[in-house]
Amino acid sequence: MKAASLKEVKTELQHKSPQELMELCLRLSRFKKENKELLTYLLFAISDEEGYIKSIKTAMDDEFETINTDSYFYMRKSIRKILRLIKKYIRYSQNKETEVELLLYFASKLKEFNPSIFDSKALENLYFRNIEFIKKKVFLLHEDLQYDYRLEIEELELS
Repeated sequence: MKAASLKEVKTELQHKSPQELMELCLRLSRFKKENKELLTYLLFAISDEEGYIKSIKTAMDDEFETINTDSYFYMRKSIRKILRLIKKYIRYSQNKETEVELLLYFASKLKEFNPSIFDSKALENLYFRNIEFIKKKVFLLHEDLQYDYRLEIEELELS
């Protein structure tokens, strides 16, 4: 079965009643965890972006505490997993400030992580790629926010 284009889906949804739309959303949320998470964000967290950011930071802290530090291989896998989760939550929000805020927090957690990530070339590269990505995202924000975030980035760059 070929999936319909976004335009076709949009025009078809315009012909549905509110009751049918609700049933479609509930049915969609049953199939994939990501659909349910996005629906949860849209219904409950979109009005409280600060609370959403705090909850993600708390989850990030918990994930960093559970990282297996026996070897850099396991550390690398866990850190990449955390970054994947962050990017998924950023996709839900689609807010550039939220994206920069979460990525900066991730970079700061990486920098202060013990054992040092700078002893592993792969983790060091991941850290600096993340910093460069943040710089590109900060460039798209308002000038006042750019200044504040650039100060934080400079702090992170000093190793």
